[in-house]
Amino acid sequence: MNPKALVLRAAGTNCDKETVNALELVGFDVRLSHINELIRKEIRLLDFQLLVIPGGFSFGDYISAGKVFAIEIYYKLKDELLDFINKEKFILGICNGFQVLAKLGLLPKPTFNQQVTLTDNVSGKFECRWVYLKTNKKNPSPLKNLPEIIELPIAHAEGNFFTKEDVLKEIIENNLYIFQYSDKFGNTDVGYPLNPNGSLYSIAGITDATGKIIGLMPHPERFIISNQHPLFYLKNQSIKAYGRVFFESIKSFI
Repeated sequence: MNPKALVLRAAGTNCDKETVNALELVGFDVRLSHINELIRKEIRLLDFQLLVIPGGFSFGDYISAGKVFAIEIYYKLKDELLDFINKEKFILGICNGFQVLAKLGLLPKPTFNQQVTLTDNVSGKFECRWVYLKTNKKNPSPLKNLPEIIELPIAHAEGNFFTKEDVLKEIIENNLYIFQYSDKFGNTDVGYPLNPNGSLYSIAGITDATGKIIGLMPHPERFIISNQHPLFYLKNQSIKAYGRVFFESIKSFI
């Protein structure tokens, strides 16, 4: 039996169907649902093994990116979500979904008290291009099995990872960062444009201590076949679709 994934959307979500496609490609049974279906109890979160909050501009990024979506979940679905977490199921937030998880207070600890944020890019503009990422092999999530250096596309205006010094220290010491922006050799001590938003410690994604709550700014769902890479034809079709490997890793672990 294939594991079941719920892709949760709201007004302004626009990467939901790409995410559904990626999940189905690697063998998930996927349901795409509006948040109101959960609120009205037309579906049960506990019927799924994976909850995905995809990218986009939920609620128009009103107040700040992901904030209103996080408020909706907190006041209307908190107990159900907490039960989901306590049953050690997976939660994935991609781009706007990462912003939602951060502002909901699920990363790096699922306390429902916000500890980190994704704020305006230091460039002051929307960044939409490909980046190199270094995988932290000591992270607790199944994604640690990805190659040490991968490429994924980004598309965001508020991806600047920021937190207090003590929280950052805890994230680093406990290897809760899963991806860092880097150059093609894996050097993570990089500035703009390799670090596209100014994130502290070049952090592009983090997890909780179990590795089952995952948030990242890059878009793995946009690189699930090799010819989605801009240099595909120049490299004689030898490019690995790291986004597909990303979703396969989660599915295999489940």
